[in-house]
Amino acid sequence: NASLKSLDLQCDENELINECQRQQLESVSYSSRYALGLFYEAGTKIDVPWAGRYITSNPCIRFISIDNKKRNIESSEIGPSLVIHTTVPFGVTHLEHSIEDVQELIFQQLESIVPGLPQPVAAKCQKWRHSQVTNAAANSLGQMTLHLQPFLVCGGDGFTQSNFDGCITSALCVLEALKNHI
Repeated sequence: NASLKSLDLQCDENELINECQRQQLESVSYSSRYALGLFYEAGTKIDVPWAGRYITSNPCIRFISIDNKKRNIESSEIGPSLVIHTTVPFGVTHLEHSIEDVQELIFQQLESIVPGLPQPVAAKCQKWRHSQVTNAAANSLGQMTLHLQPFLVCGGDGFTQSNFDGCITSALCVLEALKNHI
């Protein structure tokens, strides 16, 4: 399970967590997807009327962002960059494929959405095996105190919901647990 593995405990986890906690952590599930970053030379123009675009009609690509436009930054010294996020089904289907093969598939689909893009000077494809929480830990109330001595508390969107508000909520719950422990 991703939640237990992400702890990377350097001891016998049975000493730290009980069976109920283990089951709660094992119930957390995540979606998988890829992100592709494309980096261009200074002066390159990406001729589209948007800074970001949510794609609903493509089996591979879900979102495209032109980073400098999104941030309203124009520079004659730094080239634009694109960030492309895949759909969850694509990510799950291609999870164990090589990064090179996945990158090529994303490039092919990108060409159908934004034809005629210039060649980037660099590209970076990133696999997110654990992208977004699809099932949070049940009854965790934003955090889970695994052990009191030593004090071990877990937090994050895996204990709330998979968005920024969920992360903030969890952080506040972890802080409260820490304050109560001290």
